[in-house]
Amino acid sequence: MSWSKVIHIGPLFTIVVIKSIVWSTIHCNSMWWPPYHSWPGFINATIFLLLSASTFYNFLYSLHVGPGYLPLKWKPNNEEDIQYLQYCTVCEGYKAPRSHHCRKCNRCIMKRDHHCIFINNCLGHLNHTSFIVFLISAVIGCAQSIVIISCTMYRALHPTYYYYDHADVPEVPFVILGLWPFVISLISLGLAAGVVFAVGFLFFVQMKVILRNQTAIEDWVHEKAVYRREGTDETPFIHPYNLGWRENLVQVINWSLQPKGDGIEWKVRDNCHYYSFTIEQIEQKKIKRERCVEYVVEKAYSGRWFPFISFGIMVCLRPPCSDETRIPLRIGDIVAVTRWKKYWLYGEIQERGQVQMNPTQRRALRGWFPRLSCSPSYVEYEKEE
Repeated sequence: MSWSKVIHIGPLFTIVVIKSIVWSTIHCNSMWWPPYHSWPGFINATIFLLLSASTFYNFLYSLHVGPGYLPLKWKPNNEEDIQYLQYCTVCEGYKAPRSHHCRKCNRCIMKRDHHCIFINNCLGHLNHTSFIVFLISAVIGCAQSIVIISCTMYRALHPTYYYYDHADVPEVPFVILGLWPFVISLISLGLAAGVVFAVGFLFFVQMKVILRNQTAIEDWVHEKAVYRREGTDETPFIHPYNLGWRENLVQVINWSLQPKGDGIEWKVRDNCHYYSFTIEQIEQKKIKRERCVEYVVEKAYSGRWFPFISFGIMVCLRPPCSDETRIPLRIGDIVAVTRWKKYWLYGEIQERGQVQMNPTQRRALRGWFPRLSCSPSYVEYEKEE
């Protein structure tokens, strides 16, 4: 496991949250329902420890194993299939079905869903199962933690009832929380509640992905495919990887706790072409290039995320809801714009000696920039196949 993956704000924050909740829960449970007093108390503590271990192990496993990277310079065994695939200039190879390039990982990812900040890695084919187990373990464990910490704090705040009214009952343990243990327990209670709601929502989203066998990226492509066919005689687009919820579920969640397949070859529906999804992606890319508009840069842009001095307060207050790259611009640059926001544009810088650049440098010339920095040139942009 590369330490650069762990020494990052996302994984470090996740580890701190897990450890804080686990420590507070064990401390509170030792007073509220001691495991050495009764079998139910022992079972309760054991269940929580198993959930905590499962959460931490599957978190590290998802981070360490990664999503599964498509081999560099990959191409299909059948040369004729190349026409159905997109080419990645960074990895210098073709993208296998369901594979997408991640700018943060700088590799093509097999069955890429999204780049998760908490594991500082992409969610893809190889770590999808462990990520789901991590989510459900965290939700159930934190729900149990909420009960334990809440009951402990309640008893600590109402000592008279337990100390005097139940003084003759030996099974009722005393709960004593000092100021700082109480504060830490309160913070941990809030963290546990946040995990239940936030991670629970993420688990719900990921279960939809699994049951439909359609990642977040594929969902976006499918939505555009349906929109593209509205009002036309084209055959309705069918997601080729949706094999029914049972088969979809088994591909990710099964007794082996390992995803099925190699991440390159995928089973498709009987009424779909094997490359129907990649063909649709190529068509959408073609339409995107045809609709792009050239802009000429009239004001230089440094590439900063909040260019308050150069472009004003509204540009800073209304940024695009994306962590995609911001590209520096020079006066005279020509940018092919494909996405428009009120204060920001997304496009790719043309020319600027790209022939001498390596693929990574060329890709770095694509991103967001302030709309006030340029104006349309109204010169038709020549597309490259």
